[in-house]
Amino acid sequence: MNLQTSLSADPAAVSPEALVEQLARDGRAAQRVLARISDADKAGALRAAAKALRAAESEILAANAQDIAAGEAKGLSAALLDRLRLDAGRLAGIADAVEQVAALPDPVGEVISADERPNGLKLSRVRVPIGLIGIIYESRPNVTADAAALCLRSGNAVMLRGGTEALHSNRAIRAALAAGLESVGIPAAAIQLVPTQDRAVVGAMLTAAGLIDMIVPRGGKSLVARVQADARVPVLAHLDGICHTYVHAAADADMARKLTVNAKLRRTGICGAMETLLLDTQFPESASVVGGLIEAGCEVRGDARAQALDSRVLPASGEDWDTEYLDAVLSVAVVDGLDCAIEHIAAHSSHHTDAIVTDDAEAAERFLDEVDSAIVMVNASSQFADGGEFGLGAEIGIATGRLHARGPVALEGLTTYKWQVRGSGQARP
Repeated sequence: MNLQTSLSADPAAVSPEALVEQLARDGRAAQRVLARISDADKAGALRAAAKALRAAESEILAANAQDIAAGEAKGLSAALLDRLRLDAGRLAGIADAVEQVAALPDPVGEVISADERPNGLKLSRVRVPIGLIGIIYESRPNVTADAAALCLRSGNAVMLRGGTEALHSNRAIRAALAAGLESVGIPAAAIQLVPTQDRAVVGAMLTAAGLIDMIVPRGGKSLVARVQADARVPVLAHLDGICHTYVHAAADADMARKLTVNAKLRRTGICGAMETLLLDTQFPESASVVGGLIEAGCEVRGDARAQALDSRVLPASGEDWDTEYLDAVLSVAVVDGLDCAIEHIAAHSSHHTDAIVTDDAEAAERFLDEVDSAIVMVNASSQFADGGEFGLGAEIGIATGRLHARGPVALEGLTTYKWQVRGSGQARP
């Protein structure tokens, strides 16, 4: 019996640090098993996990009903309850998503580069799993399956710490996934769910350097901020999605109107939604772009020159340029050309996604080269900032840091590399 099973009834039996250490050691042992099985075996394990999810439908939906009832009693908003709620269709979608990950190409073992030195040494850089990944997330039970599938497909073990609101759902989903793995001979400890909601366990995970190889937070700003502030383990995350669209002087007016409305209003609550619009002083249709946004239901807050474009524009405060609204609210500034637009973005962007609308190829290339964000776009809506839209099949999140992985992080982003050196008796002189 592993720790995951033995502590499920009494998770307070050990300290948070001891709990995380033992879970991590079990997970690392399971990861060593994953490291030596084939691509086909990993894919087969995920298909078995998807089958087990479908077979456990009644248990998972009963557990979810407990979480919904508790959430209603706590007064959770309708939006949060909707994120939490599962039904037969949503659960089938979760199982389908696991199977889709199984069908993705395995990045592990890819030879990134190879060379032979003059002394005959043969060097190659080869993709390998990161190891044990800790994922701290909030109230979406689908993350339990999605994150587990992505980690396992890339050869990693995973330690999951879900939100209290989805406690019973997460446990039922993890139990089904583990049963699927065990049915094909993969240790259940490859997918672990922390068996307690004690907040001290999060702190223990964040400081488990040498045991957990990387932390991925999935949730709101306060969660991500805490993880980034407290972690002693490398973190893959973004804090804000303060995304800009700059309408250049040479932009096509119809394109500018279409893309700005889509970038802001298609889905206002996602991290790729535009939060600031920059309009060039030489763009002749700025008033129609602003008017189109307002008429589509967006509240617009602007600087003095933006206010002069339309009487319905409200005054922007200094805080607006650094705010991720995640709502039908937009800040608008009028800028004096490409250089000023790039300067504004450098001062206020969260380095997530920034876009330019222009028919000027030279301006487009300068924007691509000089804007330092994880995703930089030309003549496209920032709402495309998504792993699925990038052809990655699935993503574990968007990374805005400059090291390891950037932008949508899928299977390749859950790997690192090692050097393999093959000699024939060479001794260094």
